[in-house]
Amino acid sequence: MAMRLADRLRAARQLHFVGRTAEQSLFHSLVKATDLPFCILYIYGPGGVGKTTLLQTFAGICAQATVPVTYLDARDVEPAPAAFLRALSVARGLEPSSSALPLLASQGEREVLLIDTYEALHSLEGWLRDHFLPQLSEQVLVVLAGRMPPTTAWRSDPGWCSQIHLLPLRNLRPDEGRTFLEQRALPPDQHAAILDWTHGHPLALSLVADLFAQRGVLHFRPDDVPDVVKTLLEALVQQVPGPAHRAALEACALVRLMTEPLLGEMLALPDAHSLFEWLRGLSFIEAGGRGLFPHDLTREALVADVRWRNPDWYRELHLRARGYYARSARVRSGYDQQQVLFDYVFLHRDSAVVRPLFVWQDNGTIRPGGLQPTDLPTLRVAVARHEGAASAAIADYWLNRQPHNVIVFRDDAQAIVGLIIMVDLDQTNDIDCTYDPGVAAAVAYLAQHAPLRAGERAIMFRFWLATESYQQVGPIQSLIFVRIAQQYLNTPGLAFSCVPCAVPDIWAAGFAYADLHLVPAAGFTVAQRQYAVYGHDWRVLPMTAWLDRLAERELSTAPLVQPPPQSAPLVVLSEPEFLAAVRAALHAIASPAGLRTNPLLHSRLVMEHTLTHSSETARVTRLQAVIEHAIASLQSTPRDAKLYRAIYHTYLHPATTQERAAELVDVPFSSYRRHLKAGVDRISTLVWQWELDGRET
Repeated sequence: MAMRLADRLRAARQLHFVGRTAEQSLFHSLVKATDLPFCILYIYGPGGVGKTTLLQTFAGICAQATVPVTYLDARDVEPAPAAFLRALSVARGLEPSSSALPLLASQGEREVLLIDTYEALHSLEGWLRDHFLPQLSEQVLVVLAGRMPPTTAWRSDPGWCSQIHLLPLRNLRPDEGRTFLEQRALPPDQHAAILDWTHGHPLALSLVADLFAQRGVLHFRPDDVPDVVKTLLEALVQQVPGPAHRAALEACALVRLMTEPLLGEMLALPDAHSLFEWLRGLSFIEAGGRGLFPHDLTREALVADVRWRNPDWYRELHLRARGYYARSARVRSGYDQQQVLFDYVFLHRDSAVVRPLFVWQDNGTIRPGGLQPTDLPTLRVAVARHEGAASAAIADYWLNRQPHNVIVFRDDAQAIVGLIIMVDLDQTNDIDCTYDPGVAAAVAYLAQHAPLRAGERAIMFRFWLATESYQQVGPIQSLIFVRIAQQYLNTPGLAFSCVPCAVPDIWAAGFAYADLHLVPAAGFTVAQRQYAVYGHDWRVLPMTAWLDRLAERELSTAPLVQPPPQSAPLVVLSEPEFLAAVRAALHAIASPAGLRTNPLLHSRLVMEHTLTHSSETARVTRLQAVIEHAIASLQSTPRDAKLYRAIYHTYLHPATTQERAAELVDVPFSSYRRHLKAGVDRISTLVWQWELDGRET
């Protein structure tokens, strides 16, 4: 007897069907069970995850077991009781005028009803739950498959709770995805890239396989195939209500975790609550402890689409998210600040440099903390294991010399999994340098090439490692580098920082991306083992300018090259030179043109805030604002009010002579001179401290 076309289609589908063994095993047991443990199997998952294919497989299992099965796609059904019953009759092989309900109600043997795209029957759900389904025989197994999990009405009813079994459908496992690609004969050297982008999403795997078959593609790059991305988005997202909802989806895809304030910032909305709640209700959006995030493939598809379709908007979303994180990191501390920095680094995930070096998951249970006396033996053993006894003795020295500079990473069982031992280079002495060749080399480099000014700080992250994997790429290293960035933010007056590295081949590209430059003169050897040192001078490229530079790299697809020097380079003034420049700025504050030759225009305090607007006019405006802010600070206490009045009538709104200024202040000339000098000294000292801290306080 000739094979029917339906049989050939079923055989082809079965040939390429991969995975879902647990789901098939469950369904087999239900088909064979004498008594059903529940009457509804509720399957849900995002578009393209394979719900329809799984239902077709279930239908094949029924056919093999000679169990009657009816398949109904809700997209073809008008959501009205009469239309539903009519479509059910036709699907069961009856006349449209006949009713399938009496047959299903009286069924004494196992029968299966498969309803696909169940979300299309949303408006009919109350009738189905309260009228149709309760009339069915207890021998009928109903399988509902849709994008959304069951509504509260199902879960809050004690009766239905006992009769419904939830089956969330997720992507294929890596081994299952690889099997699929092998069955479709895709080049083995492309499997990793394809799986990395598709995350095992069945529809995405199928589309990529078709791409190779139809176009003879040799290398897979999602940015080169916008039609594939478009097809995926149609399956995942379908039709969104409007442009604001589309923008909310795109914003959510770009960031690690979306919160309501962040959504408002990225979309420039004073109230983003309704859009946030809409996102929250989508089947492919999940809620974590700190915010919302899309399923991996949805994220990848949305990002690839907006980056190709509207690169200017993609860039603007990045800029807004970065600005939000930069402000948040400044006002938060501890673990909250660490999480913000993780969010910030996540913006760089598409960088060819950052992606292979940073682990975004598997670190949620690891927390940094201070040194405990009981930690010392474990830390010594960890250093000795990876760097030898000589390095362990040096680490032991610093554990006792600067214990406040030790950060210990612990897992949820409080076991030590990593460490950082920092050294304040500005607090070292000759004995320290004798004991530690690494610190000696760094101190000598600073003295010769970048001497510290009074009040400036320098940090060496002398030891950093995971107890098991040392300095190899992993979740502990990701936390270590985020914690190092926290130290950058939280160290007032930081002028220089450096990181020694025993495996520079792994980290050199990442250090260059983060603007840490190899410092050959600071390299050192311990017990015949060489360590490269990478450093950053924060006076030359301050924090805000550093973040701007990283932002440009984050958005660039060009190979990483070191940028040329700024047209207006930063100048590191000594304390006497700086104080003299402040006094000169006070003399010119009433006439900004007089500030154009002031060396403070190239100071850290000015340059850090004007990198993206580094014209001379912008820097003059910034310097004027700094001096005026310092003058205004004298009004904070009644004691300093007399100093403010002397400054005001001498520099801000100068009197014709100093004698006239004394009259306006209403004090003797000698007192006026004393108040003026004290005010100038107070302002000069304050601005100098701001320069050291890198920000106004």
